[in-house]
Amino acid sequence: MLTKLSWLWDMIRGSLWFVPSIMAAGSVTLAFTVVWIDHHVLKGKPAETAFAYGGGADGAREVLSTVAGAMITVAGVIFSITVVALTLASQQFGPRLLRNFMHDRGNQVVLGTFISIHLYCLIILRAVRGEEAGEFVPHLSVSIALVLALTAAGVLIYFFHHATSSIRASSVIAKVALDLDEAIDRLFPQRVKRPGPSPPATQNPCVPSKTFDGNCARIESRESGYLQMVNVEELVLLAARHDLTIRLDCRPGDFITCESTVATIFPAERVLPKVGDTVCEALILGDERTMVQDMLFPAQQLTEIAVRALSPSMNDPTTALACIDRLGAAMIRLGRRRTPSPYRYDDKGRLRLVIYSVSEAELIEQTMSPIRQYGHTSALVTIRLLDTCKLVTAHLTDSEAIAALERQVMAIDEGLCGSLPQQIDREQVRAKLRTVRDSFAHQRARCSGLVAHQE
Repeated sequence: MLTKLSWLWDMIRGSLWFVPSIMAAGSVTLAFTVVWIDHHVLKGKPAETAFAYGGGADGAREVLSTVAGAMITVAGVIFSITVVALTLASQQFGPRLLRNFMHDRGNQVVLGTFISIHLYCLIILRAVRGEEAGEFVPHLSVSIALVLALTAAGVLIYFFHHATSSIRASSVIAKVALDLDEAIDRLFPQRVKRPGPSPPATQNPCVPSKTFDGNCARIESRESGYLQMVNVEELVLLAARHDLTIRLDCRPGDFITCESTVATIFPAERVLPKVGDTVCEALILGDERTMVQDMLFPAQQLTEIAVRALSPSMNDPTTALACIDRLGAAMIRLGRRRTPSPYRYDDKGRLRLVIYSVSEAELIEQTMSPIRQYGHTSALVTIRLLDTCKLVTAHLTDSEAIAALERQVMAIDEGLCGSLPQQIDREQVRAKLRTVRDSFAHQRARCSGLVAHQE
């Protein structure tokens, strides 16, 4: 249940309509409330203050009509500016980053402010009556409309600043990096208190590794789409209820095709038709990837920004360097976390679910390889990659992650002569390669010493 609520909340907060709708509903409620106060408490009499509206019905209609028309006009302009900003961001940073701009709370609040003030003025306007219908002027309501109009002016100034700053490369990269850090903290909550290799996840002795190659049933997907979330709790309860062991053959972020295998269940004779339906219902598919359970998604967004920046049409290596720095910081952050065990048990300690998470080595391969491939002709980018490898290595204790970094360094070394025609650039890269290899050797020796000490 919590998984589905998290998925629903992620969908809602990624839309432009939710916050403006809430603000519009609040403005309608406020309008009816202050009209009631004007009618039953103040009885149409103006408040004795210099800031309150003290004119007649015609003046009130003029004020409210002017404010309402201005608000809806500005709301249209804001929407147009937002669409232009999204178009520019899509061209520069990639279409997958549009979701980040849709999540922007500032744009949602600004749009909601002008729409809600417009609705407020319309509702107050219908309450104003002239002498022919028994004059009633809601002075408090009109005064609040004037205050809201002044507030809208300040919100408009904020929007101009926010719209220009939000599409800067540094702001976009920082926002995606923050999403990546939050995903790491959420999916890898256990910190490593003492530096040293993570203990290997051992297979449950009651279910040997070859179990899933024998008497088992394979569950096929009923639809196609990106796997956005997995309801782990529901799968564990399902397996315990039918005394099964389920292994997921996919992870959040994978694209699932119709009739492809998504899970393997042991033993096959206990798998009822409704079990397969429940497994498919626990896997939430959608048209795009999300970062709720997919840590690779924000990491690959940073990679996409870097790759686009290195294209001949953009030719912006500075942006690529910023992405490399942020990815290096994320790798260090992940290196200080304990990789979750892929095994999930029920209350009786029996293995019920096997689900694998992203490893440090996979994060390195998925993010650094594209940047290395597209930036191999730039000495600046190559040297920054090597510096990042050296920096990250000092914080890694997993041998597979260190091996992944070594493969990146080896690939840079192998393509060095064909990538950089200038001798001085090759010498700089070779000098950096030597220091990086020394850091690898030092870190391997350090990890071996930690293992020997633990034994």
